[in-house]
Amino acid sequence: MTTSTVNPVSLYSAPPPQAGSTDFTGRDFLNTADYTQAEIRELVERALWLKQAGYRPLLAGQVLGMVFFNPSLRTKTSLVAGVARMGGTAIDLPVGQSTYAFEFRDGVVMDGETQEHIKEAAPVLAQYCDALGVRSSELITRGNAVGDTSATWAAARQDTIVQSFARYAPVPVINLESNVYHPCQALGDALTLREQFGQPQGRKYVLTWAYHPKPLPTATPHSQLLAACDMGCDVTLAFPPGWDLDSRVMATAQARAAEAGGSLTISHNQQEAVAGADVICAKSWGAIAHYGDWETEKAARAAHRDWIVDDALMARTPNARFMHCLPVRRNVVVSDSVLDGPRSIVVAQAGNRMYAQNALLASLLGRW
Repeated sequence: MTTSTVNPVSLYSAPPPQAGSTDFTGRDFLNTADYTQAEIRELVERALWLKQAGYRPLLAGQVLGMVFFNPSLRTKTSLVAGVARMGGTAIDLPVGQSTYAFEFRDGVVMDGETQEHIKEAAPVLAQYCDALGVRSSELITRGNAVGDTSATWAAARQDTIVQSFARYAPVPVINLESNVYHPCQALGDALTLREQFGQPQGRKYVLTWAYHPKPLPTATPHSQLLAACDMGCDVTLAFPPGWDLDSRVMATAQARAAEAGGSLTISHNQQEAVAGADVICAKSWGAIAHYGDWETEKAARAAHRDWIVDDALMARTPNARFMHCLPVRRNVVVSDSVLDGPRSIVVAQAGNRMYAQNALLASLLGRW
């Protein structure tokens, strides 16, 4: 894969951006929309400074505990590497391998498979760790199988596991992807937009659905949408009829787009949506309307195999960058020629996850 020919904007050498009146210490990071746009932009500036000015031992003596209910490549590795490079320690706790089976229900008689209640587990881990990161998404599974999921989206969107850790842990809890949100991806993408364009306000950003052989979570597109809106982009969300994102997330995104001086529009025509785009960000997600009814969802999804980012689609733009959160199915979501081409910035985008998370951790732990 080639490196993008589009050079990032060099903005910082020294000194670091000042914290101003913002104090992030002790806060959870469950959704970027829990933070003001000024706070998100400040975190982005801190991340950009860390990337361009070099590492600092801001996390010396700090311990991050990571509880993964799902597999991970970029999120886990970027956290471990980033924490180590800033002088701290990250502990990986994959559920089912390094931990007991947790119980999250109240008032339950624990005579089944669960062995430890979150009411004890979270505060105990908080005694050992200065912050906790948690990943729990029902649709992140190995292979093509859909794992055990809630019967309805209304149940899934409660994000019981991540919310329970936040409720019972007296240290900052970071959402490493839940059913509804992936805020670390959002922060990394916001950093990428800032780095690529300098001031991304007014840039046309298209988040387009793409075909995939299995249903994927809506967490990443939800958070990517919020990130582009918070950065003031003119956002177009493109998807086939029936593949709407969560209505409450959409309402929040619409309001934040207006607040940032951008806009948000919806299109059901991928070809028309990308015309004149500065960024095309592709992402697959499952149909919320069929959540839990995966055979019906699969049949409906099969009709949209033509939703792919290829050279013909990119040609409808002046010189758009191509973004994707990774992992990506080649020649299903995006063609080899686009992914390996000079307009693809997916590798730089993934690399920015580490810097964004470094800045986030240093801020939440009061080390900035």
